[in-house]
Amino acid sequence: METNLARDLMPDEEWAFFERFILAVRAPNGRKPTNHRLVLDGIFWIARTGVPWRDLPEEFGKWSSVYRQFRRWTLAGLWEDIMDALNRSGAVPDALQMIDSTVIRAHHQAAGGKRGTPRQGFGRSRASDGKTVHWTVFWTIYHFTTKIHLLVNAHGLPMRTEITPGQTSDYLGFDLVMVDNLPCPRVLLADRGYDADRMRKKMDARDVLTQIPMRKSRKMRVGVDHSLYRLRNLVERCFNKLKNARRVATRYDKTAESFLGFIDITSIRLWFRHLST
Repeated sequence: METNLARDLMPDEEWAFFERFILAVRAPNGRKPTNHRLVLDGIFWIARTGVPWRDLPEEFGKWSSVYRQFRRWTLAGLWEDIMDALNRSGAVPDALQMIDSTVIRAHHQAAGGKRGTPRQGFGRSRASDGKTVHWTVFWTIYHFTTKIHLLVNAHGLPMRTEITPGQTSDYLGFDLVMVDNLPCPRVLLADRGYDADRMRKKMDARDVLTQIPMRKSRKMRVGVDHSLYRLRNLVERCFNKLKNARRVATRYDKTAESFLGFIDITSIRLWFRHLST
C-alpha cells in the first residue's frame, strides 16, 4: 500500500508532547532505543488506515518492531497516563460531562484471542435491521461485537473509554467510566438507557445534577431541561470523530488491551488537535 510519508508524519509540536511521556516509561536498561518518533508515526498510520500490521510501509521501519513497541507501551499504561494528565490539566472545562456507548463490529480475524472472548471484550449483538424474526433463527443474525463506553467533557473530548462485550448493559458501562479519579461533573447528560434509580442516587450523593430522559415504564416522573439536554450531541459527535480511525471503527485486535489502546491513541490526538488550535 502506497503512502505519502510527509502527510503521515506528526508535527514537531505533537512529538514534543508525546516524547515526555515516552521517556518517562522507557526502561533505564536494555538495548539502545529505536527511533521512537518514527515508531509512533507508524502506530498512528495503522490506527488511521486500519490495515494489518504486516502491511505497514517500510518507511516506518520493520512492522514487527513497531508492533512490539506498541504492545510494550500499551501494557505499560502509556496511553492511560497521557489521558489522565490531560484530564488533570484543567485545559478544558469539565463541569458538564456526557456519557454514551456505541457497538463496534468485530472483524472475524479478531476472534481466537487467549483467555476467552468475554474477557477480551467480545460479545454478541443483534443485527439492527429493525425486522422481527422467529426465535428459531434468532441467534443466526447475531454479530460478534464490542461495546465502547465513553465519557466526554464540555468540549466533546474523551475523558475515559472502556470496552465490554457487545451485549453488555449501559448500567455496567456507567460504573466503569464514572470513576473517582476523574474530575467530578456538576451536570451529567445521558440518554434513557441510563435511566435507573441507582445511577441517579449515586450522582446525587456526589452532588451531580443528572439530565436523563425517563423510560416509559418509570412510575415516578422526573423532568429534564431540554435546552441543556440538547448539548448531549457532543458525545455523538465524539464517536463520529473516533470512528474516523478505521482501527476504531472496526475491531481487528484480538486483545482488549490493544483495541482499547487504539481508542485511547485516537482520543489523545483529538485532544492535541483541539488544544493546538
